[in-house]
Formats: sequence, C-alpha cells, structure tokens
Amino acid sequence: MQIRDLPYSDPGDPDVRSGPRFLFWLGRNQLAGQLKSLAWGLLHHCAIAGLPLAVGLAVEAVIDRSGRDLARAGVLLTVLGVLIALGDTMLHRTAVTNWITAAARVQQLLARRTAELGSALTRRVAAGEVVAVSTGDVEKIGWFVEALSRFLAAATALVLICVGLVLYLPSLGVLVAIATPVLALTVLPLLPRATRRADLQREKAGRATELASDTVAGLRVLRGIGGEELFLDRYRRASQEVREAAVRSARMWALISAIQVFLPGVLLISLVWYGAALARDGRIDVGQLVTVYSAATLMLFPLRNVEEIAMAYSFSRPSAQRAVRVLSLRRTTRPPTADTTAPQGDLYDPVTGLMAPQGLFTAVVCGDPDEAGRLAERLGGHTEPDDDASGPVPSVLLGGVPLDELPLDTARAAVLVQDKDPVLLSGTLRELLDVPSSGGVSAEDALDAARCGDVLDALAQASVDADGDPMNTRITERGRSLSGGQRQRLALARSLVTDPEALVLDEPTSAVDSHTEARVAAGVELLRRGRTTVAFASSPLLLDVADRVVLLHGGTVVAAGTHRELLRDDHRYRAVVTRETDDEAAARDGIAATGGLRPALAAEEIEETA
Repeated sequence: MQIRDLPYSDPGDPDVRSGPRFLFWLGRNQLAGQLKSLAWGLLHHCAIAGLPLAVGLAVEAVIDRSGRDLARAGVLLTVLGVLIALGDTMLHRTAVTNWITAAARVQQLLARRTAELGSALTRRVAAGEVVAVSTGDVEKIGWFVEALSRFLAAATALVLICVGLVLYLPSLGVLVAIATPVLALTVLPLLPRATRRADLQREKAGRATELASDTVAGLRVLRGIGGEELFLDRYRRASQEVREAAVRSARMWALISAIQVFLPGVLLISLVWYGAALARDGRIDVGQLVTVYSAATLMLFPLRNVEEIAMAYSFSRPSAQRAVRVLSLRRTTRPPTADTTAPQGDLYDPVTGLMAPQGLFTAVVCGDPDEAGRLAERLGGHTEPDDDASGPVPSVLLGGVPLDELPLDTARAAVLVQDKDPVLLSGTLRELLDVPSSGGVSAEDALDAARCGDVLDALAQASVDADGDPMNTRITERGRSLSGGQRQRLALARSLVTDPEALVLDEPTSAVDSHTEARVAAGVELLRRGRTTVAFASSPLLLDVADRVVLLHGGTVVAAGTHRELLRDDHRYRAVVTRETDDEAAARDGIAATGGLRPALAAEEIEETA
C-alpha cells in the first residue's frame, strides 16, 4: 500500500467487539503491507547477523596470513553493508507506510461514523473523548500496526541466528540459544503492571482533554461570570494528575528498559568468560569466539523490538478501546433500502404524535429545552435506544417512509436539522454557503431571508483583502469574531441555502433582538413558503407567522392550532409563551371567576402583551 493510494474508497466494516479485535482487524486488512515490511525486516536483520561471520573470517584470515581469505571477507562485508542499507531503508519506508495507512483508515472510519451520527455523537460520547480518539489515539493505533511487522521480522531473525549459532559452534551456541528466550520473556511479568499504569495515564489524559475542550467552548461565558480562574484551577489539578500518572508509567518502562540492558550484559560477560576458557584450552578458535560474541552483541538490537511491541500494545490497546466505543455507535439497527429517492409528504413523529404537514410552517412549543432538542434530533433521523423499552425508538416518517430505512445521504438531503448552537467553519463567507443544495435558493436570497444585511456590512469592513466584497471575507474558527446573533443568522442562511424537503430549526432566533427576530421570522416564512418547515421556539413573534403551532407537554402533543387560538384557549400554552407564573395564573383565574374581567378580554390583553 502506497501513501498515494489514500484515502480508501471503502475503509471497510471494522470489528468493534473489543480493542484487541479491532487492532487485529487493522493488521489483517494491511496484510500486503505487513508482508512487505516483514520481508525487508528479515533482509535487514539477517544481513546484520552475517556481519559476525564475516568478521570472524577476517580474523582467521589475519591469523593464517591468507590474503585471499581476507579479500573474500572484505567482499562479504561490503555485500552485507549494501544489504543492510537497502533493508533498513525499505523497512523504514514500508513500516511508516503501514503506520500512515492504518491511521488514515481509522480517521476515515471515525469521519464516516461522525457524519452518520451528526450532532447525536456528542450526546452519546463526550466531546473530549472524540477529540482524543481522532488525534493522539489514532497515532498510537498506527504505531502498533507499524511495530507488529518489525517485531515479527526481529523474532524470526532471532530464531534463525540462534539456530545458526548452534550449528556453527554448539559449545557456545547452545548457551546463546537458551539465554535469548529468557532475555525476551523476563520482562513479561512486569507488562501487566506497566499496562495498567499506561491505561490510568490515558484515562486521566482523556479527562483533562475533555475539561480543556469544555473550557474552551465556554470561554466567553466563563469570562462573563468571572469563572476563568475556577476552571483554570480545575485544569491545573487535572494536568498534575496526568503528570503524576505519566511519571509512574515512565518509571515502570524505565525498569523494563534497565532489565533489558542488565541481563544482556550478564550474558555477554558470561559468554566472554566461558569462551575465553574454551579458547585457552584450544577447544575453539579465536575467530569462532569473535564470531559468536559479535552475533550475541548484535542480537541485542532485534531484542529491543520485544520491548517496543510491548509498549506499542500497552499504549494502543486503550486507544483502540476508545476508538471502538465511538465506532460501535450506529445510526439505526435497520438495514437501509436500495431506494435513493427522497420521499415527500408529511413529517410525523410516532413517539410524540407531532405532525408537520407538507408545505406548511409548523412551530413547536415545548417547555423543556432538552426534550425539544431530542425531538429535533429524532426528526433528523437520529433514533436512539430507549432505556425503558426493549428496542429502538420508532423512526420518524416522511411521507410514510421511515427515515432510518433510507440511505444516509438521502435522509440528510430530505430532512435538515439546524442545532440550537450551530457551528461556523473557518473560511470565507462564500465557502461557508457553498454547501450541497437543491439549487433552488441562492446565497443572496438566503442571506436576505435571514436578515444578514448588517452582518455583510460588518464583514465588508472587517477585511481590507476582500476588495469590499463580504462574500470573500474570512470568518474565524467557529465564527468567534462575530456576535451570537450574527453567527446564528449566518448559520440560518446556510441552512436555507440547502433548501431541503423538510427543514427543522431549533431556536433559530434565540440570540437576536425582538425587532430582528420579527424580520427573520417573516423572511423565513416567505422563503420557505410551500416547503415543510418545523421551528422549535417559544417567541410570539415567530409563532405568529407559523401556519400551525403545536404544544408539546410531557413528551406528547397536547394541543395544535394557530398561535392566537392556543393563546386564547390553552392555559399551558399561555404559561410557556407568556412566561406566566402559577401565582399570576391563579390571580387571573380568580378575577375572571368573580366577573371582574371577562375571560375573552383577559385573553386579548395577554395576547397584546405577548
């Protein structure tokens, strides 16, 4: 696999039953790359293993004063040097390619799952965990996949060297063959403890990342209430916990490294002492002693791969487990149909009984913002398992067709949900509005409907490089240079440009003043006339322009009609829309009961006040 072959046309369906199974799935899907790395690794290690033989022949040639044998040894050393250089270069190339391709595959899988789940992802998995998986964890997973082939090459080379030494000089080769597996396996009892410490470090680092992500996201609010120092102190404590856990983990790995330095040293000293005794007695030649000693010394290099693969696995296993938690999330349990035609018709939620007739502007009033957010996500086709039910929540229907049975692209094109807090990506305003759309609504019409005239003026003055064209003005990350109302209206314009069959807006005017809100409501109603629009709101200015208003209470639709009808006839609707308290409602009902104020007149006054 070459880097230029990325990205994959299809990254595949990962095995998400566990972290180790996911790592095995990644390695299996890169079998060709692993075999290439294994082959070049064997060439590299075997060429290194041949150096002691060439050195031994050279020593024997010097002792025997044979120029021909010395020349042969020199040629052999030259050939081995070329093979070592070639093997090392290609091993590094193929290993790094395995690393990058594995990381790219994981990134593609995460991006695909994120696109599938949408904003429902952060409600099911912490945002900080998603960030940790898509950054540091991806690299650690790629590290294990890359180190695996190099470890297999080193292990194979060790076996071949031990067998060769036993055949070459049994008296010393047996000692090396027995000591080698002992050196490789001595650190195994320490690996579980090292792995636990590494897991604890990863867990604390993930918590610190979550805290940092939440702090940055709410920085403007924190500055407003003076809570910066409080959260900064929390992050300091979390950071110190990460440092302490990292130090404890590093101590264990330092101990493992020390053991892998000490024990081979003991082996080399024993080998020299015993070999010197054999050479003194004339049982072996000096050249043979040099050959075996050199081979044992060079074996320390492939032995290092045992420590590396242990470290790579201990760090990548929790990373793979976190990746599995994200990748195991599913948009739906039903297989999508092959029909890619977007359905048309009424938008209906069987859970709450909400009906949004085709072509009408439906406003939804709900006293619980969290309940409204969940319904908005469900209208976009994001169904979730219900803890109190035995199966998944019934899907929303569009024209009688369940959204979760449609292909993802078709469902997204049919129903678009704008969150309560939409995100603006960095780039120019033209790039922001360059989104997949039906082509029926131009960017100018969408900006006009969202009443973005003052925003365009501000953008035109903000950048001298845009030649006075606000469409070429760059917007900073998440639109931080804009006010909340400006960001909200630009996000609304972006949603209007897409011109979906059904558009769901969650509090689209919550950050603007009442005058602008009335103009935005009128603009959206005019632009979306004849298209299905659902807006979650409690502002009378927006509710008054809706064709139909639905009251949601206790997770069920309890009333429907126009804004004025519900304001007059339903006390629960009045309580939500006019922010009427229980005492005010009781006083109003008492006055009406005594005849001091006719009920119809009271409703009219409340309506005028609203």
